[in-house]
Formats: sequence, C-alpha cells, structure tokens
Amino acid sequence: MPESAEDLHQKYEPVPDPQGLTGHSDDLPKGVSKNVDYEPFPEKSLKISDQHQAIITHITNLYSGSCSEDDMNVYAEKSIYDDPYSYCDTRYKIAGQWWGLPKVFSKLRTLKTEVVSDKDDEIVFKLRHEYTPRLLNTPKAVDSLVSLGLDGEGKVKYHKDMWNEKDYSHEGLGKLFKKLNGDKLTYITQPPESL
Repeated sequence: MPESAEDLHQKYEPVPDPQGLTGHSDDLPKGVSKNVDYEPFPEKSLKISDQHQAIITHITNLYSGSCSEDDMNVYAEKSIYDDPYSYCDTRYKIAGQWWGLPKVFSKLRTLKTEVVSDKDDEIVFKLRHEYTPRLLNTPKAVDSLVSLGLDGEGKVKYHKDMWNEKDYSHEGLGKLFKKLNGDKLTYITQPPESL
C-alpha cells in the first residue's frame, strides 16, 4: 500500500533543535540572545559522506534555479516539502515549487552552507541563499535551516526549510494555505509530467 502524506509526515519529518544546532542554548548568560543564528560558516561544516554531499549539491542546485530532472530525482516519488508558504506531498508537486523560482527571480545563487548534523537518515545544514526578484532586481540574502529526512535508499522523503526558530504548525488556516499553494502551483509552473 502506498505511503500517505500522513505516513510520510509521521515517519520522516525532521524535528531539528534550532537553538542546539546553531550554538544557542537555554543556559546562555543573561542578556545574550537565545534566537537562532542560521548564518553558515563553511569552515565549521561537519565532514560528511560523498553520498550525503551529493544530496546537498542536488538540493542547492534546485535552490539556484536548476529545474533539472536529475536534481529532482534526489527526492523519492512520495516525499514532502515543507516551508512557511508551501506543503507539497509528492515529487511532482515539489517540482512545481522549484520550477516557479526562475519565473519570479532573475538570479538565484547559493552563497554558502554549513552541515550542522549528519545521520544515516537525516542531514541538517544552514543555507545562505541570494534571491534577486525580477521586478526589483535587488539581491537579498536569506539564511535558513534545511533539514532532510532520508529513506533507506538515500532518497529525500521530507525537506523542511525553516526561516526562524519556530517549527511549523500543520493545523488551521496556515496548513490550508500551504497545502493549497503546494497542490495548485504546478498548474502555473508546469514541471515535466515525467517527475
């Protein structure tokens, strides 16, 4: 029986500890910020296997607007993408998000990454990515914490992109908006049906 989105969510959702992974903890001295710091420092990056590095390369290629089926094949056919605006539950719907980026941004580039956690079934890395909107043509760098839940075959089953210290709620109007965006964007961005 195929895995449902709920099965994927329960089994593969990464739940990183943003404060712990970014050097902040509850026992910081008074007056020191407990907010997360997602700025990557590549020199502090954990050493990882070639297989996990290849996964990160495919993912950062997608952030950089690659729209490549080869890069998309890093995802399992039934997988989840989860960020503040979107919740997709198939590789095809995830492709709808990536195929949309070049339509909105004139330039996309990954500036740097730092792997902060690496396990057989999960990779967590900080990402600094620069987006240049077509209309404004002014680049903006954004830092986030990307968590990838992996299956036993090294495919991404859950991709979570966190922009602040709060994990995502999957309830109410927020869930409805994210799901609607994930379900309908493919009609506009039209990724290849072969995905």
